[in-house]
Amino acid sequence: MSPESPVYRDNSASDYSIISVQNLSKLYPVAVKEPGIVGTLTHFFRRTYRQIKAVEDVSFEIAPGEVVGFLGPNGAGKTTTLKMLTGLIHPSIGQVRVAGHVPFRRQEAFLQKITLVMGQKQQLLWDLPALDSLKINAAVYNISDKEFRHRVGELTEMLSLEGKLTQPVRKLSLGERMKAELLAALLHRPQVLFLDEPTLGLDVNAQVGVRDFLRDYNQRYQATVLLTSHYMADITALCQRVLLIHQGHLIYDGSLDGLQERFAPYREVHLELTNELPKEKLMLYGDVRQIEGRSVCFMVPQEALTRTVAKILADLEIVDLTVTEPSVEEVIGQVFQAGVVVAPSQ
Repeated sequence: MSPESPVYRDNSASDYSIISVQNLSKLYPVAVKEPGIVGTLTHFFRRTYRQIKAVEDVSFEIAPGEVVGFLGPNGAGKTTTLKMLTGLIHPSIGQVRVAGHVPFRRQEAFLQKITLVMGQKQQLLWDLPALDSLKINAAVYNISDKEFRHRVGELTEMLSLEGKLTQPVRKLSLGERMKAELLAALLHRPQVLFLDEPTLGLDVNAQVGVRDFLRDYNQRYQATVLLTSHYMADITALCQRVLLIHQGHLIYDGSLDGLQERFAPYREVHLELTNELPKEKLMLYGDVRQIEGRSVCFMVPQEALTRTVAKILADLEIVDLTVTEPSVEEVIGQVFQAGVVVAPSQ
């Protein structure tokens, strides 16, 4: 077997997991060419390759009904992983089962159980009413006319798309098009939803509408959701658990609360002083992040928080004091910057 050929070892996932991923890797051979005429001729007659590791040794399990966030910077391997989980590309190494099936075999029973929604892609025909495309989907999935009307009516109500499906897709707003795409993707009631940036480019109100729908759909049908998004509001609103991938490696698998506990060992202390004080004096109480007149923000280690706040109250004249945690975005940014693998939180 050549190095470029996929190596795949089939195995059965546990009964508890609807998605089981073990040691998943995807390698791409890339031709290497030296500069100049000699390099061009050599490249033409005898090419050499190096391996690019898009995803390397990723393992995780997802239980039925879970909504899991899948996060990482651009190029981290999120979309490549989703494509392997949906069978669009072969894994190079590893073991995968989704809803009891090996994805890359693309069996009809498997395709009936999953869906993939990519915010930057569309399946609805641009110049036709969305309803016409939905009828095509119904024929593909062998959905009867009666069941088709029932499902379209139900999803139309959940997505607040009344009166929109008979309009050409090009006349819908971006938010309405995204909702119509979701309707088309969920018409066959899949058990597993792979969502890649479903709120990309939407305004705040449209984002909220899509989140509310996904939450309701998950609760109504107990569908399993693996969600990627650059909008942390999507993740915090929908996901109790997150997977973080960085440079192809899974570096965290656990809860959002556990993420903050592990990677935010400090708190922000905000003060409103009676009088302005020099930075040199304020530095005695913690790492001064920001000073704006009488407003001061400190970074204080969590273990020293009680002691530091007591000292501030005893020493300084203050109008107001508040203590806050750093945002989820800040914490995740620190994790990506560190780029180290950590054990799942309990």
